[in-house]
Amino acid sequence: MKKLYEKSEITFAIMWIIIYTVCMGNLRRLGDDSPVLMISLIVVSALIFLCVRITGTMEYYGLTGWAKNSRAMLWFIPLWIISSINIWGGFSPDYPMPGLLYAAVMMAFVGFAEELIFRGFLFKAILKDGNARTAIIIASVTFGLGHISNLLNGQDLVETLVQMVFAVAVGFIFTMTFYKGGSLWPCILAHSVIDVTSVFFSGSSVVLNWIIHIIVFVLSISYCLYLAKRVETPAINRVEA
Repeated sequence: MKKLYEKSEITFAIMWIIIYTVCMGNLRRLGDDSPVLMISLIVVSALIFLCVRITGTMEYYGLTGWAKNSRAMLWFIPLWIISSINIWGGFSPDYPMPGLLYAAVMMAFVGFAEELIFRGFLFKAILKDGNARTAIIIASVTFGLGHISNLLNGQDLVETLVQMVFAVAVGFIFTMTFYKGGSLWPCILAHSVIDVTSVFFSGSSVVLNWIIHIIVFVLSISYCLYLAKRVETPAINRVEA
């Protein structure tokens, strides 16, 4: 694994995207409340983290601490607003216990794994070539497109397409946050909260869903523009022009 990483970061990233997508696409057929799925996500997350430790890239992938420029990043308030969206629809747990607990733990690790794969491995691999704009776009769009795997689990086509567009918008916020903050932890935390609360708070009305999507799109555009123009890129993410 270390040799593959040292040979090609982009191949390493693509390999993990394939592994993760295939695993999730097949295992989620068991149901999000499956203990097998929960354990599998924990194992996959542990392997991903182990790869980071073995390659000595904890700092490179923003896992050694919180962003030092939190004030310039507006204390990540847009992320916390987005991470609360599932609560707006009211309390409506998807499963009875203990399945609800299995699903919540599984979702927490989904946030961890996906941030490391898409914001860590993929984004940094493309950023290494020197084109930050390309890296941001590809990492964000790929993250959104990855949700097409939900079709394999029987999810409605329209619902999946809406989810993909939503994921692309959120992906831009997360990618820009990591790029300008240098720490992946705010993204991991916000992503995990979004996923975990989706298990407890779901069933929003059509009107509320549209309001939520509009708010997310406005926040995505506004926050990304602010970060691009007003926040200096930390040394760990700077590339040669």
